[in-house]
Amino acid sequence: MSTTTEPPAAAEGAAEAAAAVPAKAAGRGPWRLVLDQLWARGSARFGLITVGVLLLAAALAGPLSALGGWTPEEFDKRAVDAYLGGMPRGDFGGISTRHWLGVEPITGRDLFARVLHGGQVSLLIAFTATAVVVVTGTLAGVAAGYFGGRTDAVLSRLMDLTMSFPSLIFMIAMMSVAKDVNRILLITLVIGLFTWPGIARVVRGQTLSLKHREYVEAARVGGARSWRILTREILPNVSGPVIAYTTLLIPGMIATEAALSYLGVGVRPPTPSWGQMIAESIVHYETDPTYFLIPTAFLFLAVLAFTLLGDALRDILDPRGARS
Repeated sequence: MSTTTEPPAAAEGAAEAAAAVPAKAAGRGPWRLVLDQLWARGSARFGLITVGVLLLAAALAGPLSALGGWTPEEFDKRAVDAYLGGMPRGDFGGISTRHWLGVEPITGRDLFARVLHGGQVSLLIAFTATAVVVVTGTLAGVAAGYFGGRTDAVLSRLMDLTMSFPSLIFMIAMMSVAKDVNRILLITLVIGLFTWPGIARVVRGQTLSLKHREYVEAARVGGARSWRILTREILPNVSGPVIAYTTLLIPGMIATEAALSYLGVGVRPPTPSWGQMIAESIVHYETDPTYFLIPTAFLFLAVLAFTLLGDALRDILDPRGARS
């Protein structure tokens, strides 16, 4: 049986952050202290609230759009003026009691419903791609750092090879060649394929510093197998940096999906996404700037909120890495 003599890294980070927490919080667990620290920071509190609202809106996209009275594919020809080239009737892109965020030019599709469902698609891709990247990168990084030798050499060269590719160009090429496939699944796998080495390098470095610690040596001398040491001693101690890195990955994934959809190789109509909506709005931004501003504002808020939250989590869970 292994004997752990040092607390996990996430708990260490929380313990360092706990110095600023009032004494009445002394009996709380490490993750409650992390939440207290997040809530105490204005920028992190803004990020936490905004992320919560966006996730709730994406999860309830169907009921909320039904509350507005429109589906994302439903046309409303009465909301656009055919004699003005299909421009929305009324001010600010047709915002009214019928259409809370206005309508799409020419088609008259409701922007409130499309933004909600577009956020659902964009966030789904971002979270799924992040999960693929984190799982792949963590496993590769732990294996390279712990086993060393030939395993480390092979995995490190694979990381270097993957990072040497101009990823955006290869993403565009792969998305353009594969046509009759599930676009959401494909874009998730393509993003994951080119992004995992970043977190793998972080985890490898953490593992290299942990595998010679006293509690790992004690577990090894006590007869613990490699699997037990990895799952009981190494992985819990790299969880703090991994969680912080994961939160910082999500805004990049949202932006990458938006860029691919904007370039026409990502999510395709009639499935909405924020990037696709921005691409379609470029044609109308001079005559109907509201159509351009609304999905752009949601994309900006999502990236900003996740970035602020990720920065705060990194400072709390990996304070020594944040200072370096």
